[in-house]
Amino acid sequence: MTGSTTDALLVLEDGRVFRGESYGATGETFGEAVFSTGMTGYQETLTDPSYHRQVVVMTAPHIGNTGVNDDDPESERIWVAGYVVRDPARVPSNWRSVRSLDDELKEQGVVGISGIDTRALTRHLRERGAMRVGISSTETDPDVLLQRVLAAGEMKGSELSNEVSTSETYVVPAVGGKKFTVAALDLGIKANTPRMMAQRGIEVHVLPADATLEQVNAVGPDGLFFSNGPGDPAATTGQVELLQGALAQGLPYFGICFGNQLFGRALGFGTYKLKYGHRGINQPVMDRTTNKVEVTAHNHGFAVDAPLDRATETEFGTVTVSHVCLNDDVVEGLELRDGTGDLKSFSVQYHPEAAAGPHDAAYLFDRFVTLMEGQA
Repeated sequence: MTGSTTDALLVLEDGRVFRGESYGATGETFGEAVFSTGMTGYQETLTDPSYHRQVVVMTAPHIGNTGVNDDDPESERIWVAGYVVRDPARVPSNWRSVRSLDDELKEQGVVGISGIDTRALTRHLRERGAMRVGISSTETDPDVLLQRVLAAGEMKGSELSNEVSTSETYVVPAVGGKKFTVAALDLGIKANTPRMMAQRGIEVHVLPADATLEQVNAVGPDGLFFSNGPGDPAATTGQVELLQGALAQGLPYFGICFGNQLFGRALGFGTYKLKYGHRGINQPVMDRTTNKVEVTAHNHGFAVDAPLDRATETEFGTVTVSHVCLNDDVVEGLELRDGTGDLKSFSVQYHPEAAAGPHDAAYLFDRFVTLMEGQA
């Protein structure tokens, strides 16, 4: 960072105030305050559409040291509503860097704040829960800013996938020989997801969030995929009905993150808002089908309310919880099997596309291929 600094103010909806310096664009922003525990991968975090309308607090103290490049974005723009860091890098140092993070935030109009005690802020959010927040480098009175925070919309009850989805269908071709065709509903998809499917011989047709079952079937898919995305799964109806129709047809399904929550709803389970959610690239999850523990990338504030200790019979088959978070026993995956025990569909709550993040869960794309092979 160079030049003179501008004071900035952060106010949470419960009235707690933090004062720091402006980082990124000058102005004012509002959203849901959440924290991410990843020590790296900030560029992928910023461009993840699942963070739409959220102000992200980075728990790692030093951010921006590798700058910004044109290869790592997971979408065409930064989606976070605001950005909070403790110690921004003054000079980026990486052979792939083409500009600084500060300049990128300014260029895209993302308001942030630096120089605050992010550890104290993170502890506050863990104890009190995720809540609305405002950041301003133009308002100096915290009481005035608080009133605007309280007038801002809440995440609970918000349907946001249409705001981040593609407006037109596009195709990501298979790498090498084409084996399968998949219809992927873009609820906030990250670029690496269809890329990883393409590497496995899948031609991916990425459809808008409001696509119908007829439009899905028009692709002639061997499988259906629902992506990650922002918002409250309980506020979503159209995609749930689409998925139920696809399951009734026997179309193999794979969902991640928001796609896991909608799978749960389609199977008759409820969803609920977590106190402060899971966000970062270091979350431990057990695959209960193999008893292997994975280090995984997460970004979710809602979860499926399904029983861990028993199977559930539905009109589509038998459902069990396939993955569970070892930190708090939150449901991290579901499996749907038919009467003979064969896998029909599955989903996970985390991000196997590993952008950014560990590669422990890449096998899930192979599992999807195996599933479609069994249906061929």
